[in-house]
Amino acid sequence: MFDTLSDRLDGVFKKLRSRGKLHPKQVDNALGEIRTAMLEADVSVEVADDLLERVRTRALSEEVMKSLTPAQQVVKIMDEELTVTLGGEYRPFTLPGAGPGGLPVVVMLAGVQGSGKTTACAKLAKHLKAKGRRPLLIAADLERPAAVEQLRTLGREIAVPVWSEGRDPVRLAKNGVKEAHRTGADVVIIDTAGRLHVDPEMMKQARKIKDVTKPHHVVMTCDAMTGQDAVVQAREFMREVDTTGFILTKLDGDARGGAALSMTAVTGRPIFFAGTGEKLDDLEPFYPDRMAGRILGMGDVLTLIEKAQDKVDQEAAQKAAEQMMSGQFNLEDFLGQLREMRKLGPIQDLLKMLPGGKAGMKELAGAIDEGELRRAEAIILSMTPQERREPGIISGSRRLRIANGSGTTTADVNTLLKDFEGARKMMRTMMGGKRVPGMKMPT
Repeated sequence: MFDTLSDRLDGVFKKLRSRGKLHPKQVDNALGEIRTAMLEADVSVEVADDLLERVRTRALSEEVMKSLTPAQQVVKIMDEELTVTLGGEYRPFTLPGAGPGGLPVVVMLAGVQGSGKTTACAKLAKHLKAKGRRPLLIAADLERPAAVEQLRTLGREIAVPVWSEGRDPVRLAKNGVKEAHRTGADVVIIDTAGRLHVDPEMMKQARKIKDVTKPHHVVMTCDAMTGQDAVVQAREFMREVDTTGFILTKLDGDARGGAALSMTAVTGRPIFFAGTGEKLDDLEPFYPDRMAGRILGMGDVLTLIEKAQDKVDQEAAQKAAEQMMSGQFNLEDFLGQLREMRKLGPIQDLLKMLPGGKAGMKELAGAIDEGELRRAEAIILSMTPQERREPGIISGSRRLRIANGSGTTTADVNTLLKDFEGARKMMRTMMGGKRVPGMKMPT
């Protein structure tokens, strides 16, 4: 999402670092370039100007200008002020245990058509279910054809019940809350109707649903790909139904990202979650400081660690690490680790979370071919279990059969086996004959 903006900012900061001592004119020139980059990224003028004025005031202080590393100080200031613009401290999405009389807590989702609202309902339900809640989805979007059936399909996928009985969306939502209470659900997520754009009829219906269901949260889904239009929509919803926060969808797209930078600054409401893909697991809590780090090329290691803790089998990972360090790992282990790594998402996206500069990560990401990893998986799956454990026994005729079975060539099979054996030898050399406690060294 922020690649273009990040590259522009990286270029500006490189110029500053090359100068040693800074003069006010150099700082002003740099901030002018940053302003242009932000406006091209579709950040609102008022937000960009307010952010850069705060940066300028702090950057031109005597303490910064006379420091030994003024350029680094300016980058630090930019990081801190960008975090403020994105919302400051992390604001978690919290829900009380239950409403009055044991009624379920209600979350109402609103937004225009095409913002990913229905999918966001299912993602949020899955997120809350993983936290131990018992959600019920209410399909109250009766305007868009197939919206109800889409939510039912998503509900089946995540094993969450969906309620949609009646033709009046207001009454349907009210009865859905009663159904949740009757069946023991402790949280209700209401998918409301959208339009192609903000209009009075949509707002009127949203207000009525809010009045009869009394939601704890009114969350608006905003499509990050729409740029400043999303900010205009957010202002309208704020005025009409008073949203409590946002889910920013399609943050994995190639749009310029101005909506993410402008949303909280314009409305004063936090971004609770960011949708980072099409899968129902692709919903991340929104941390302003981590997002600022990503934009400035500083990485986001904490989110990467959390992804690994959540999705990777920790015991299996430790065992694989011990085998790798001892040189005892085989193709079966490699296949397992490849699949575990894929749970975290595309490798290119993971690399962007590592510190070290956007340019370096981009170059490394470009060198990794996801297609090659898929071919490697197909080749390994075409082997027998014994061949995966002992690749040295694979003869020439078997290599041809493996290639035919995996839809590759014998050259691909030879390359995989050669690279794998090279990696195993390298690990043995790195260990220098040492062994991991409790592990036998290979003969």
